[in-house]
Amino acid sequence: MRTIDLDSLDIFRTVVAEGGVIRAADKLNRVQSNVTTRIQQLEGRLGHKLFHRQGRSLSLSPAGQRLLPYAERLLRLAEEAESALRSDVPLGTFRLGSLESTAGSRLAPLLSRFHRLYPGVVVELVTGTTGALLKRLAAFEVEAAFVSEPFSAGDFEKLAVFEEELVLITARSVPAVHGPADLAGSTLIAFAQGCSYRRLVEQWLGKGGLPARSLEFSSYQAMIACVAAGTGFAIVPVSVLKALRATADVRQHALPERVARNRTHLVWQGTPSVPLARLIEMLE
Repeated sequence: MRTIDLDSLDIFRTVVAEGGVIRAADKLNRVQSNVTTRIQQLEGRLGHKLFHRQGRSLSLSPAGQRLLPYAERLLRLAEEAESALRSDVPLGTFRLGSLESTAGSRLAPLLSRFHRLYPGVVVELVTGTTGALLKRLAAFEVEAAFVSEPFSAGDFEKLAVFEEELVLITARSVPAVHGPADLAGSTLIAFAQGCSYRRLVEQWLGKGGLPARSLEFSSYQAMIACVAAGTGFAIVPVSVLKALRATADVRQHALPERVARNRTHLVWQGTPSVPLARLIEMLE
């Protein structure tokens, strides 16, 4: 049975990365007609158009979008196989997912040490909510991800790595918050749906009524600044407040133990790559 060759996948990936055949040909040191022919052969092999062609520009078709994460994974595995046979030292690109909070408060010393030990590995860090990162992991867009409770591991492997204390924050002028009822009519400031911390606080608030409205942000720095200005309230890890030196900018309110105590896990699927195996060893 004839299978897709890695060379064709590499050409496909390069065309996507470079945004067109001309730049891809330059990058690969091939003539443009060769790149075009190989893409056409790959499309014929798969029975699907991989690109929409509009003049000189190209955009991925739905089939191309489905193929891309598999191409990335297969090419990465090929690189890993070569490096594993040549040396025990990990090499290549390592795509790692992380919560915004973990990236900002926990990963700097860890990745700095990893880089010193394994300079041949290029770490590409992708941030997002727990829900978004688990989807990326399932689609092989990242090799592993740091996510927070609650989440469903499914068939993924997991390792608890960090303990976090979560607190409710408001503007300094807001009186002490003893329960959800004290926040009636207030605005929840949070990440988009899929954030585990948001899910926790919404479950807690549900006992006293959900907030009047919510504002979604993509960074803790913006969230904390908005809270400090009196716009609403948020739930954040204490480690983030310390990392951003923002403990004096807001008022912290204790949450129930079941909400306040949270763990961050590293999750992955299948047999770890060499770089991932080394990271797991460091975390253990």
